[in-house]
Amino acid sequence: MRITGISTHVVGTPWRNLTYVRVHTDEGLTGVGETRMLGRTNALVGYLEEASANHITGSDPFAVEDLVRRMKYGDYGRAGEIVMSGIAVVEMACWDIKGKALGVPVWQLLGGKVTDRVKAYANGWYTTERTPDAYHEAARAVVGRGYRALKIDPFGTGHLELGQEETRYAVSLIEAVRDAIGPDTELMLEMHGRFSPATAVRIAREMAPFAPAWLEEPVPPENLKALAKVAEKVDQPIATGERVHDRIEFRELFESQAADIIQPDVGHIGGILEARKLAATAETHYVMVAPHNVGGSVLTAANLQLAGCTPNFKILEHFNDFADADIKKVVKGAPQVDPATGCFTLSDAPGLGVELDVEAAAEFPQQQARFDLWAEGWEKRQPK
Repeated sequence: MRITGISTHVVGTPWRNLTYVRVHTDEGLTGVGETRMLGRTNALVGYLEEASANHITGSDPFAVEDLVRRMKYGDYGRAGEIVMSGIAVVEMACWDIKGKALGVPVWQLLGGKVTDRVKAYANGWYTTERTPDAYHEAARAVVGRGYRALKIDPFGTGHLELGQEETRYAVSLIEAVRDAIGPDTELMLEMHGRFSPATAVRIAREMAPFAPAWLEEPVPPENLKALAKVAEKVDQPIATGERVHDRIEFRELFESQAADIIQPDVGHIGGILEARKLAATAETHYVMVAPHNVGGSVLTAANLQLAGCTPNFKILEHFNDFADADIKKVVKGAPQVDPATGCFTLSDAPGLGVELDVEAAAEFPQQQARFDLWAEGWEKRQPK
């Protein structure tokens, strides 16, 4: 079997463009992959066009390791976010083809199942007015849909510092959310790399009474010593890693012992197997894995393949019941959270277990998507 080419489909919303790639073969099998780029979708599509000619077309879709190696190193220049994301969408699609050809789900090819259920946490649910009452109501709705975990960034446009008034207001939002969801629902506190170490530590102490399940990206991701400084002074687990695009770059993070949970984005880190290798390294450091998952249903399905065969997999982020939920219809067999358990059930379908509906995808053309975390009202995900 050989790859005859790829086709690229961009599904657009005002705040995110989702890039789907279908890999075609000479035996008629196709596979699909997905990633979500911030402000670089056209660059990704351009890279994929070149990579198709240079590396992908003519390759054996079963030889995933070889194709990834050639795409990553065959152009000599250091692979960054765009290249690693391009690798990821093609890699996912090749696993999809391989699973379909062999009649098994991808998790079966990566070591077999270690769980039947994967706990989900909700994100993108707080697109209401930024008030305690509105957040209380929205959080109650999340729990009403069966979720046992949710995440929120309550810090407005905070950057490096956060004044006392803004801090008190953020605390009031979290107090309202905790009151709405009760003591047993996990509440993840997202900081989006906003703060200096001193500010992050101060805010963590202010939020401690509400029992955050983790503090996510308390400081910008480039300085691991700053992250370690925070980790040494707070009691909550630290989560980070969504903006690291090569598993090799996690080495210093593991050595520092500054993170308790890593959050690789399968759509940016080179795909399913690269993420599985990273998870195995994390396991040797007693670190859990909770992938960043801001994509659509194909990327969610790919993450579930990883979850199914990974012993130290913690929980999976899910946007698609809340922010622009209509895009779920572009994928047939889209994974769903079971409201009775708050979990995804692992699929036994071959490959990724999903298919892109190209006609439905055409109903959501690419947009000039914007997502600026330092702009007023960013949490509504409706940029002007």
